[in-house]
Amino acid sequence: MRLNSLLLAASLGLASLAAHAQAPAAAAAAPAVSPEYRLGAGDVIRIVVYQNPDLTLETRVSETGVISFPLLGNIRIGGLGVSAAEKLIADGLKNGNFVKAPQVTLALLQVKGNQASVLGQVNRPGRYPIETADMRLTDLLAYAGGVASSGGDQLVLTGMRNGKPMRMEIDLPSVFGPNGDQGRINDVLIQNGDVLWVDRAPLVYIYGEVQRPGPMRLERGMTLMQVLASGGGLNQRGTERGIRLHRKGGDGKVQVLQPAMDDGVKDGDVVYVKESLF
Repeated sequence: MRLNSLLLAASLGLASLAAHAQAPAAAAAAPAVSPEYRLGAGDVIRIVVYQNPDLTLETRVSETGVISFPLLGNIRIGGLGVSAAEKLIADGLKNGNFVKAPQVTLALLQVKGNQASVLGQVNRPGRYPIETADMRLTDLLAYAGGVASSGGDQLVLTGMRNGKPMRMEIDLPSVFGPNGDQGRINDVLIQNGDVLWVDRAPLVYIYGEVQRPGPMRLERGMTLMQVLASGGGLNQRGTERGIRLHRKGGDGKVQVLQPAMDDGVKDGDVVYVKESLF
C-alpha cells in the first residue's frame, strides 16, 4: 500500500510539472486580438435591437460624434469602438426600463469618419477609409493600387500622434526585407488624417554619343557603366575617354566630373558622352 501511494504521488507531481510547462506555450499560441474600429464623424451606421423593429435606426454620426436614438435621445458614440457603442445603447434601454434584455447590433454602412490620403506616384491617389484599427501602411498603399511605374522607394507619412505633428520617412523595400522586426516597425499603423506621399523615382540623364539618350530610372547602387548600358551603350562615334558627369552640389553649383566606370551615380546626374576625334 505504501508503495502504491508513493507511485501515485509521483505521477501526480509529474502531471503538475507537465501542466506548468505547457501553460506558457498555450499562452504564446493564443492569437493576438486586433484593435477595434472606433466610430467617427460622418460614419453611416445601422442599429438593430433584436425583436424590436421599431428601434431600428439608420443614421450618420454627427460632427460632434452624436446620434439621436429612439427613447434615449442624443447619445455620444464618436470615438467608441463598435462593441462599446452597442453596450452603451443596450445599457440605456435596460436602465430606462424600455427593453428588459436588449440585444443591440451596430453595423457600419459607410466609413467616413476615419480616412487617410495617398498622394504622389501611385496608381489611384485619393482618400481611403480606415475600416479597421490595425490598418497598416502597406494596406493603405494597396488601396491606392500600389506604387506607379514612375514612383520611387522612398515614402513620407505625415499626421498627428499624441497631439503632435509627425513626419516619418520610410524605405519601402525595408518593409519586405529579411529583417522581419524592422519591416514590422516600418509598416506603421495608419491613423485618421494621415497622408502618405510617394515620391517619383530618382532619374539620371544621358546624352551625347549613346544609342538611346534621355532620362532613365536610377536604380539603387547604379554605376556609370550600368547607366551607359541602360542607354544602349556608346554608338560608333562615342568614346569612354570623353565621358563627363555633371552634378549639382549642395551650393547649387554644377560640378563637372570625369568618373570611372564603376563610380556610382546620383539622382539628377547628367552623363555626357563626347564624340571620338578618331
